[in-house]
Amino acid sequence: MTISITAPAVSAQTDAFLKRKHKLYINGEWVDGVSGEMIDVIDPATGKVISQSTAGVAADVDKAVKAARAAFETGPWSKMTGLQRGKLISKLACRLEELADELAEIEAIDCGKPVTYAKYVDVGLSANIYHYMAGWASKVSGETVSLANPGEYHAFTMREPVGVVAAITPWNFPLVLTAYKLAPLLAVGCTAVLKPSELTPLSTLRFVEILEEVGFPAGVVNVITGYGAPAGAALVEHDGVDKVAFTGSVETGRRIAAAATGNLKRVTLELGGKSPMIVFPDADLERAIPGLASAIFFHQGQVCTAGTRLYVHKSIHDRVVEGIAAESHKLKIGHGLNLDTTMGPLISSAQLQKVMGFLDQGKADGAEIVTGGGRIGDTGFFMEPTVLANTKDTMSVVREEIFGPVLCAQAYDDDDLDAIAAKANDTIFGLAASIWTRDISVAHKMARRIKAGSVWINAHNFYDPALPFGGFKQSGWGREEGSEAIRTFTEVKSVCAVL
Repeated sequence: MTISITAPAVSAQTDAFLKRKHKLYINGEWVDGVSGEMIDVIDPATGKVISQSTAGVAADVDKAVKAARAAFETGPWSKMTGLQRGKLISKLACRLEELADELAEIEAIDCGKPVTYAKYVDVGLSANIYHYMAGWASKVSGETVSLANPGEYHAFTMREPVGVVAAITPWNFPLVLTAYKLAPLLAVGCTAVLKPSELTPLSTLRFVEILEEVGFPAGVVNVITGYGAPAGAALVEHDGVDKVAFTGSVETGRRIAAAATGNLKRVTLELGGKSPMIVFPDADLERAIPGLASAIFFHQGQVCTAGTRLYVHKSIHDRVVEGIAAESHKLKIGHGLNLDTTMGPLISSAQLQKVMGFLDQGKADGAEIVTGGGRIGDTGFFMEPTVLANTKDTMSVVREEIFGPVLCAQAYDDDDLDAIAAKANDTIFGLAASIWTRDISVAHKMARRIKAGSVWINAHNFYDPALPFGGFKQSGWGREEGSEAIRTFTEVKSVCAVL
């Protein structure tokens, strides 16, 4: 692998944005926070402060929720037709595409990801989500219901927006995961208070400037930056919030679910994962090996669906594991702003220490390091892509979400699909999985046996706005994307009239 930590200069436009005092966005205005406290934003490739955001508190949250409520109940947004909302969302999507280079640069320096990936994935997928959901805005409808005595009654259902939504996003994909929540809630007519991670608030703040530019009315979307406590907690607990849409850790998801009981607000949770990748002996290894490597090393493994558990038939185990290790050596590790970088740093010093702690425990438990396993340099938060072999299902590296570039490989010698599926399903998580085989019958039989919200065949980490996304078991509640997202942000009302 090659390593290049030195970063090129950012564009003048991005430089000016980074130097700006980033305020809160409430009711169409950029305002100072009540506390006056600011939070340093760190470039994970250098460990240096690149900007600051406002530390919102409960009083700021209250103002934002009230603004969202007013916009939902009485503002211009409440009177717009679905077609009008759709046109505005489409305009936003087009503007994101026009500003793709700028947004990708901000995302790369904020999150540490390669700028080329940020442009294609983070900005490109986000724009596609808004384009897709714009089409749904004019198609939200109920249905006519046939009753037992239809001549005497006329009955139908209506779908109405759930109301004010608290949309809380993590640090790994700020733009994309904002789009997952914001695009459908805007399509159906909800309003929102966004709460990005304090580690990566910058692209969300720039995004909201764009949203304001294209003409969204005041109060429809508000942004509170700050820490999980007090800002995030105050938002989840606020009685003026009708629904919480959260992506993050299982631990935080549990706390949100408990806090939401105050007014029994609706909750959707997209939480952690420990996704298995099952490789059958007939798999096309020329295609599979690069795909398996990408599944774990993309964005440094800081992906909820990362392929962290590898189950490969013993007849091809060594070839596959050695092949993935060889793929890791091709990675160009460096600052995300370098155009040839294919793997950046972990998000923070704390995350790096957490991942290294898992590796230490894995080695102590008997896992074999095939490649990697160390930190790279002392600048930023870089670590080597790592492959572990001889792992056991009882090891913490196999059972817990590491959120780093660490693959845990195991060989299996059983041809019974139920037995293979049982190993893959032996986890508290159920977010995603992938199956690698040329046998279409085996692929579909195994897909039915896997307990996960997304199952990919001969691919991993494939996303499309039309595909519902969410997890089984402790990987979450509810679904985002596709038509399911429309249901997520609406309430159903039954209407019955006597004729």
